[in-house]
Amino acid sequence: MAVGKIEQDYLRRVVLREHGSSHTPTAAPGFITATTRAALAAGYHVVLEGILHTSQYRWPLRELIAEHPGPSFTYWMDVTLEETLRRHAGRPDLTHVTADMMRGWYTPLDLFGVVGETVIAETSGLETPYR
Repeated sequence: MAVGKIEQDYLRRVVLREHGSSHTPTAAPGFITATTRAALAAGYHVVLEGILHTSQYRWPLRELIAEHPGPSFTYWMDVTLEETLRRHAGRPDLTHVTADMMRGWYTPLDLFGVVGETVIAETSGLETPYR
């Protein structure tokens, strides 16, 4: 079985050219869930990754999870703003994104509230087992 990786940031910023925040309505949630549905319908296992703010993505993704007949797993990386800024500093392709911009986007524990949602601590390592 093939695995498809759907990157929220790529679809939102590159394909749709949307650079909004969690407070600005965008087409991205519908586009991303439609893309995910198409991949699932084609028989792919799908990894959907990104900063999926619940203000825009909660209901489209909860619906997607509810209608999917197979298993669905939801993970949240619980990383402090300070650690997020430190990790971001090592990404040369995103130098245009400032610390102030990231402070405005940062939402701690922005969980979807679905059954089995797993919170991963920033101190966890690759050896930590998750499902």
